[in-house]
Amino acid sequence: MSGSNSGDPPDEPGDTDREQRDRSAGTSQPPPAAEEPSRNDPPAATASEADADGVTIEDDGVLRWFLHTDDETVVMARDVLSSVAIVAAVGLLLFAVSGIWPPLVAVESGSMEPNMHKGDLIFVVDDDRFVGDNPAAGTGVVTLENGQESGHEKFGNPGDVIVYQPNGDPSEIPVIHRAHFWVEEDENWVETKASEEIVGDATCTEIATCPAEHAGFVTKGDANDGYDQYGNGISDIVKPEWVTGKAMYRIPWLGNVRLTFDKLLGGMLVPTSPSSQSLQDPTAATVTPAGADAPGFGGDGDLAVAAGLASVGAGAAVAVGRSRR
Repeated sequence: MSGSNSGDPPDEPGDTDREQRDRSAGTSQPPPAAEEPSRNDPPAATASEADADGVTIEDDGVLRWFLHTDDETVVMARDVLSSVAIVAAVGLLLFAVSGIWPPLVAVESGSMEPNMHKGDLIFVVDDDRFVGDNPAAGTGVVTLENGQESGHEKFGNPGDVIVYQPNGDPSEIPVIHRAHFWVEEDENWVETKASEEIVGDATCTEIATCPAEHAGFVTKGDANDGYDQYGNGISDIVKPEWVTGKAMYRIPWLGNVRLTFDKLLGGMLVPTSPSSQSLQDPTAATVTPAGADAPGFGGDGDLAVAAGLASVGAGAAVAVGRSRR
């Protein structure tokens, strides 16, 4: 009897489906790999670069646009504002230390030589700051006379160098000289304290400021032959309230920046004081708002103090004054 092979089981429908899936899986291809960028293609912009290039007022606001835009005009404005901020910060720091404004004066000539020279920049402070030993009565100023005893020295000699308004007149040009000694009201200072090398055989009756009408300082430029209150006729005895500052440190040559600006502008930074034209003595170191070539201002020791800006380093600047004689 013929019949089918009973040893082989008949195929089931599920087996056929699995075989088809297996064959399909074996013949399927992997997904294509991502293309690598060509060496010649430009690098993709970073997020920060894209923000900087695409910043707009509408999307980012005025402040962020101003800080990040590449517009040339805005970049220049940012640089100017940065410089102004540096100037303001330096000025505030100097004011905080010195307590006066301006805290710097530029030396115009040589009445204080060899300890101050033309073109030097002098840092000044309020007279009640950094007080040395044995100051004059009720002040923060150590005179040359007291400095010789206490050992207090400034700018090569005993005693403090002060800036003061002659006769207390704010329209006069301030003077920067060394305080030599303190006198009391009605004191015959020519005979009691003045140096014979300076006054010679002069008597009190021959000098307009003697006897002293009030207590105060007798002053003198280091390079000058006479006191400001004798011979030079710069000022009466200097009352403490006439003192506007006390010199502390010297920076060589930096004051030339301030003096150059004033010369180029013809003294326009600060107008000339009419009352200053009568000061003909070249040995009085006064603080003048006029230019170096103004009438009545010449000779040794010219020093002028006026509000202005002097550049420091590569763009920082500080408020500087001029001072004369």
